[in-house]
Amino acid sequence: MAETQIEWTDATWNPVAGCSIVTAGCTNCYAMQMARRLEAMGVAKYEGLTRKTGKRAVWNGVVREDRTSLAIPYAWRKPRKIFVNSMSDLFHDAVSEEFIIEVWRVMRETPHHHYQILTKRPDRMAEVVARAIPDVLPNVWLGTSVEDANVISRIDYLRAVPAAIRFISFEPLIGPVGAVDLTNVHWAIVGGESGLNARPIQEDWIDEIYEQCDIYSAAFFFKQWGTWGKDNKKRSKKANGREYRGRTWNNMPATLAL
Repeated sequence: MAETQIEWTDATWNPVAGCSIVTAGCTNCYAMQMARRLEAMGVAKYEGLTRKTGKRAVWNGVVREDRTSLAIPYAWRKPRKIFVNSMSDLFHDAVSEEFIIEVWRVMRETPHHHYQILTKRPDRMAEVVARAIPDVLPNVWLGTSVEDANVISRIDYLRAVPAAIRFISFEPLIGPVGAVDLTNVHWAIVGGESGLNARPIQEDWIDEIYEQCDIYSAAFFFKQWGTWGKDNKKRSKKANGREYRGRTWNNMPATLAL
């Protein structure tokens, strides 16, 4: 995979495939359905990564390291923002530390790109980066997902990670997070859930995050309302749009040099 329609990045790079559900934010993960479709298309990398539950595909815990994918960023001459592992989690327990170090080597050797690594396992990220990654790369952004107040402890682990840019994806935002502490967090992405089984988002949940971004000088990026609009009506993602407080919000970290 390369080009993407994800609003906050330019391309995706998937040196790992497969994952497992950890919290409520994973329930309707688009990557599970995508992995099932790619398997049906004969893409060997995604074979046997999901199981069927009713009409849904669900991760079965099989995780696959793909060494052939490590060469991909070298071929991209034009600088890009690259979302690392849109189809997995680099810090899943099944991903070896040796492979994570190899991913870091690629990022170190391609400094013209900016890499965005998002995990739901920031505790392992903090542990591995502190122990095995000797330097902070200016082109590597490290982030965690926070879908509601039940997982805000992830932010403390994120804060402990040595990183040039730290970011949080509040997507899918399925509950309030309250007045979260965004100290040393540089960027926040907020978005509602999309798809047939999407859970609704509330505007006051977004307001809380927007206000904390203002307090802590974190860049605010509003990705989408998703399937549910601010009027609490269900429509297509496109129909609900991306406008919040009368405008679109595409703010990025101030150090972005692309």
